[in-house]
Amino acid sequence: MIKNINIKAYDYTLPDEKIAKFPLFKRDESKLLIYRNKEIEESRFKCLSDYLPEKSLLIFNNTKVIQARLIFQKETGAQIEIFCLEPKEPADYAQVFIQNQNCTWLCMIGNLKKWKSGKLNLTVHSSQFTAERLESNGDTHLIRFEWNNPNLSFAEILETCGELPIPPYLNRKTEESDNQTYQTVYSKIKGSVAAPTAGLHFTKDVFESLSKKNIDFEELTLHVGAGTFKPVKTETIEEHVMHTECITIKKTTIEKILNNLGSIFAVGTTSVRTLESLYYIGVLISRNPNTLVQDIEVTQWMPYNEENNRLSANEALNFVLQYFKQNNLDSLTTHTQIMIVPGYRFKIVNGIITNFHQPKSTLLLLISAFVGQEWKNIYDYALGHDFRFLSYGDSSLLFP
Repeated sequence: MIKNINIKAYDYTLPDEKIAKFPLFKRDESKLLIYRNKEIEESRFKCLSDYLPEKSLLIFNNTKVIQARLIFQKETGAQIEIFCLEPKEPADYAQVFIQNQNCTWLCMIGNLKKWKSGKLNLTVHSSQFTAERLESNGDTHLIRFEWNNPNLSFAEILETCGELPIPPYLNRKTEESDNQTYQTVYSKIKGSVAAPTAGLHFTKDVFESLSKKNIDFEELTLHVGAGTFKPVKTETIEEHVMHTECITIKKTTIEKILNNLGSIFAVGTTSVRTLESLYYIGVLISRNPNTLVQDIEVTQWMPYNEENNRLSANEALNFVLQYFKQNNLDSLTTHTQIMIVPGYRFKIVNGIITNFHQPKSTLLLLISAFVGQEWKNIYDYALGHDFRFLSYGDSSLLFP
């Protein structure tokens, strides 16, 4: 049974010195591990085009990391950290950043025991900015932000007093350089609290070398949540609750994927999750072509029910395309909770570009689903050949 997978089988020893605390000065000078036909070789990321088949389609996640960490100081001197996770009022990402007097977010709170009640205050551009806790659910809290300057947007507030939330395992404070290095060169759509790190290696030069080989590019959006860092703490994966993330896909992207089935390379696990979720969105639409957009959501275990795997990728994507046309949509925004673990059958993705992930993480489970037990050999090789691990580390190109 897939749900009985024991997370201990996806553990390995990761010495602290193997974790890259900072990126290389030149992004594309990072090492690249290539795994194909059970064989491993290594190169540099700038040579990526040498290893991809001609006319491949690379799919990128164009999300942009926001300065989601806000630090408030109480009159007592206690510091309270509010970490913005997901907008709730308005719930639309594009809308929330242009709000000019108030908005409500789902947040995590650091040093919560020091904030019993009342509002927290900050001064931003001579304006009063307040945070009020409305309700709590486990380790997340609904926070209402208000400010008294209608000329100030929420995006400007975050840019002025927010901090970029670098991953906790770096064990260091955010530095000025992170504001550039912890964003992909193609990041566009604000909303993530973590970078889609496989994309951090791409440069203008890499894109040019790929174009010369007739390799095409397409973008989608998945806003990465803090849950991406959440290790599986339960013995089996059945009890692990997968985080839900917001995805946006354009009609033109569906058309491009349909024209390139069989040669789709996902840049990063977030792109993998979005692309594979598309298949199950097609399954949901096939059953109810008139379903409302807000009712389309891929749940955690949906892929592991045989009833949900009867369509071909072509059929599922055509149902999605038909839904776009029927509802006169240019893009579709919905949510996915998909959990990709060993036993999963990939529908759309033919290759993955990704970094090296934490032990006992859902990301490592996804990699194992793609390459099988060979993940151990890949990671042993990387550990033994001075590859740098995690967000600012080196990269791999994986074939199934």
